[in-house]
Amino acid sequence: MLASLHVKNLALIDEEEIIFSKGLNILSGETGAGKSIILGALHLSLGDKASKDFLRDSDSEAFVEAVYLVKDDKTKEALRDLGVEPYDDEVIMSRKITESRSIAKINGEQVPAAKMKEVGDILLDIYGQKEHQSLLNTHKHMEFLDEFAKKDIGDLKSQVSAAYREYKALTAELEEAKKSDISKEREIVLLDHEINEIESANLKVGEDEELEEEYKRLSNFGKTMEAFGKAHEAISGDGGASDAISAAISELRHIEAIDTKAAEYLSMLNDADSILSDFGRDLSSYMGDTSFDEGTFIQIENRLNEINRLKDKYGSSIELVLSALKERQDKKAKFESFDEYLSELKAKVNAATDKLEKLSTKLSDIRSKNAKILSERMQDAMSDLNFLNSEFGVELKRMDHYTENGFDEGQFLICTNPGEPLRPLKDIASGGEMSRIMLAIKTVLASGGGIDTLIFDEIDAGISGRTAQAVSEKLAAVASAHQVICITHLPQIAAMADTHFLIEKNVENGHTISGIKKLYDNDTVSELARMLGGSAITEAVLTNAKEMKDMAVGFKRTL
Repeated sequence: MLASLHVKNLALIDEEEIIFSKGLNILSGETGAGKSIILGALHLSLGDKASKDFLRDSDSEAFVEAVYLVKDDKTKEALRDLGVEPYDDEVIMSRKITESRSIAKINGEQVPAAKMKEVGDILLDIYGQKEHQSLLNTHKHMEFLDEFAKKDIGDLKSQVSAAYREYKALTAELEEAKKSDISKEREIVLLDHEINEIESANLKVGEDEELEEEYKRLSNFGKTMEAFGKAHEAISGDGGASDAISAAISELRHIEAIDTKAAEYLSMLNDADSILSDFGRDLSSYMGDTSFDEGTFIQIENRLNEINRLKDKYGSSIELVLSALKERQDKKAKFESFDEYLSELKAKVNAATDKLEKLSTKLSDIRSKNAKILSERMQDAMSDLNFLNSEFGVELKRMDHYTENGFDEGQFLICTNPGEPLRPLKDIASGGEMSRIMLAIKTVLASGGGIDTLIFDEIDAGISGRTAQAVSEKLAAVASAHQVICITHLPQIAAMADTHFLIEKNVENGHTISGIKKLYDNDTVSELARMLGGSAITEAVLTNAKEMKDMAVGFKRTL
């Protein structure tokens, strides 16, 4: 359940914290007092898009933090599947918003807004003022039915989805194969040409790198031989380095007996003389053994041109060219046994179709069974909501094709006048009726377990009198098993509150501020009186308010 909501610097709210309770939590207040801000804050904590317009003070950050108590093992498991671990049975979802960015966190760890939405879908269900309009979309009807039947469905929908993807992939491959069958002979001729072109080149991995190295050497043969010659002359020629070192050795030998340091220097010079002699011999031998063969150079150049042409056509490396060869060899082999391949593919398509048909039929049977139960539950729930003598039904039809959701399409049907046939809900229900029907759906779905917290924003739109009383009783009944948070203008609904919060707007220091306070006893009666009588709160109105509260308490005792 939602334990608390902390809001700071958001729209008209400076800083407030609401501690929610079990049962029915009511939020009331004058129009424009800021009730919608509370719902907006909750939406922000669930990852909805943040705008800098939410900031009360642009120089400060806005902050929203919602704390949820999670005790149900199934809910904990669903959260763990999303990588969220409740700590001390708590999940803390927060959002900081500045003019330039927003930061979302779950249990102190920064997360994408999309993940907050996924977690929020597990923790609570928010019914907004316009959500009943989704009932105009018949695809939503199937979602509600599947949600109602989820225990029976289990993972069957994921099995159907996987089977559908396999079926689609195989049918697409079969269509492509049928096209290929027409142009098979032409394809084989082209493949033969490309295979022969690559095979005849007799490519070896790494060959191009070795050839490029040798090509670079031969291309610069004259330049390198000239440099080697000059280096040899500088070392071994007349007056070169070898002659200079020999002269230095000769001079030091004359003083070897006079200065002991001379012997040390002689040793170093002898080593240098030996290194230079080896260098001169090796360089002379290399230059003598190395020659430029124009025929070899042309062969290397031609071979590189051939390799590079194949690389340009089939891939940027010899490895990719050889991979292209393997692909074409495999494709040719498939074409050469194409009739067998086509036959096997058709068999796979038939098997995939059969599998999808069986799974979709199983799913459809579950839906049909649950559609009857849902119709009965909805009829009872609607009766509680003052839909007298109304009928509710679920129509399921088989489509002429498969989808990831099976082959069913369906819609809700309703009859509000006895003797008339059931007709599509979207065609005959008014806005006020849609709102109550959505409440009935939410309560029926909630009775199946799952989400612990339900939030209703002005579910009372367009209703009054006995219907308003019926809605209040239904909300109280739901709240006996779930936490319900409801924003309302109707005293009949507010009277059922287990916990009542008043949202007021005041002017402080020239600024409008919305404040939230929890009501107790007489304050609750006073707020009900305001809702009943407006500005004129007489003794009669107060008496009426107290009677309404007493009646609500009495009704809740019967639950």
